[in-house]
Amino acid sequence: MSWSLYDEAGHREYLTDAERQAFMRAAKRCEPDVFTFCWVLKETGCRLSEALALTVDRIDFEAGVIIFWTLKKRGKGSHRAVPISRQLLDKLEKVHDLHARQHKREKGRLWPWCRMTGYRRVKEVMEQAGIEGPHATPKGLRHGFGVAALERGVPLNMLQKWLGHADMATTAIYGNAVGLEERHIAERLWD
Repeated sequence: MSWSLYDEAGHREYLTDAERQAFMRAAKRCEPDVFTFCWVLKETGCRLSEALALTVDRIDFEAGVIIFWTLKKRGKGSHRAVPISRQLLDKLEKVHDLHARQHKREKGRLWPWCRMTGYRRVKEVMEQAGIEGPHATPKGLRHGFGVAALERGVPLNMLQKWLGHADMATTAIYGNAVGLEERHIAERLWD
C-alpha cells in the first residue's frame, strides 16, 4: 500500500500547526468531554478508534502516559505508551473523575460513544474552527501530529512507536510534508 500525506488531487491531508491551534481553540468552547476527546487526539496522534476505546485504567498518572491498545500491528494487538502533558492529565482527571473511578476499579470507557459519534464530534469542532477540506478529519489530526513531531525534531523511531506503526516506512511519510513545515525542517540546516 502506498501512503501519502496528499489525496489523489494533490490536496494535503494533515493539519498545519495553525489549524491544530484553531482546532483546540474551537474545542475549548465545547462540552468538557468533547474538549478532552479532541485534546487527546491532537496531543497523542492516536487513531479515532483508539481514543474511543480508552478506559480509565489505561491512564498512568505516575508515568504521565496514555496506554493505547491497537489491533493495527500486523493483525495482532499491542499496547503502546504515549506521553502526554501534565495539563492534559489534569483536565482528564477533572472532567472524567479518573482517580475516583480508578479507586472504584471502574473499567468504563472515557467516551462511551460509537465511532460515528466520535467522528461527528471532531468534524463539528473542525467546522467551528473554520477548517475545511480533506484534512479536516480525525486522520488529519493524526497526520498533523506526525508532521509536527518530525518538525520539532522527534526521532523517527520514537514517532513510529507513538503512532503504533509496524513499519518505519509508514512513519517516514511524515518527512514528505511541504510548505511551511518543510521550510521549518530545512531551516535547521541553514544555521
